[in-house]
Amino acid sequence: MTEDKSKEMRDRFSRKMIEVLNFGALNLAMGIGYRLGLFEVLDGLDDGATPEEIAARSGLSGRYVREWLAVMLCGGIIEQIQKQGEPVRYILPKAHGDFLTRRSGNGNMGVYTQEIPLLTSLVMERVVEGFRTGHGVPYECYPSFQAFMTELSNAKHQDVLVEKFLPQVDDGRMVRRLKEGIRVCDLGCGEGLAVILMARAFPRSRFVGIDLDDSCIRTGDKQAAQADLSNVEFLVHDAACLEREADLAGSFDYITAFDAIHDQTQPAAALRGAYHLLGPGGSFSMVDIAAQSDPFGNRDHPMGPFLYTVSLMHCMPVGLVDGGAGLGMMWGKEQAVRMLGEAGFEQVEVKEIPNDPFNLHYFCKKR
Repeated sequence: MTEDKSKEMRDRFSRKMIEVLNFGALNLAMGIGYRLGLFEVLDGLDDGATPEEIAARSGLSGRYVREWLAVMLCGGIIEQIQKQGEPVRYILPKAHGDFLTRRSGNGNMGVYTQEIPLLTSLVMERVVEGFRTGHGVPYECYPSFQAFMTELSNAKHQDVLVEKFLPQVDDGRMVRRLKEGIRVCDLGCGEGLAVILMARAFPRSRFVGIDLDDSCIRTGDKQAAQADLSNVEFLVHDAACLEREADLAGSFDYITAFDAIHDQTQPAAALRGAYHLLGPGGSFSMVDIAAQSDPFGNRDHPMGPFLYTVSLMHCMPVGLVDGGAGLGMMWGKEQAVRMLGEAGFEQVEVKEIPNDPFNLHYFCKKR
């Protein structure tokens, strides 16, 4: 390599490192601002506001707000308005607010600025130790992160599950069957919002939510009772052990699993369990991250570094507990299709999900 070429590479990487440090810091500051509602305050100010006005509207310390505004200004998130003889005002361009505020619904990317800071505060030392030992990090170490992800998942289900996702399953045939009345299971149901939304929309069908977390199941039971739903049931089961449950064999017509498989310590057994629970002709919708199994194929993924880091800090460590597989979030399409086939599914269709570039829909049928 020539000296000029070497210098060019050093200069290019030096610029990249500066970007890394700046954007890492910016993500942290944006996560704080999102949590404190500062973007929401700015989004409602068409003519901008002074730091003092922003602090007053948000109920926060003026000195902290001024420092935060400086970060946002240098990061190109907000703009400054300065007219002669008037105090400096700060404004959030509407085009930026379209991605940073709750009004954006499913297009809200501001909420994700909280993920890396939250994971860092919770488990960074445990993950560092895991590099040395190979051990996983149990779910109990992620209480506030689990609550955060539940909130995200619930918001998404509210927006898209009944109105957008289900109508495109099996080219509309699934909704017709749900209206007529079938038995449905949501595997890894968490606190059960997806089950409750489906049960409310399709009263002739019966719905069962299954999760390993007893506290989630209790929450689901409580919410179903509050909604006065008689077609809902929640059960505590380990997804990896479902194929041993003879009384559940072939008892469902449709099974869903929303971002639930890659966190399993025994994902292959969980997929076999889904196959075991389905009756002949039954269908399985697995929604999971859109990625390639080979990291080389994800080099151009627009959020590859972010998603792999979330996986490194959460999905992989929880999947390694008790000697688990540790698939990680980015297990990818090729491995997912292979594992679904090994679980018994002979028909596997991989479909993109409208308005959801982050996930793929693996639609499987049991003969």
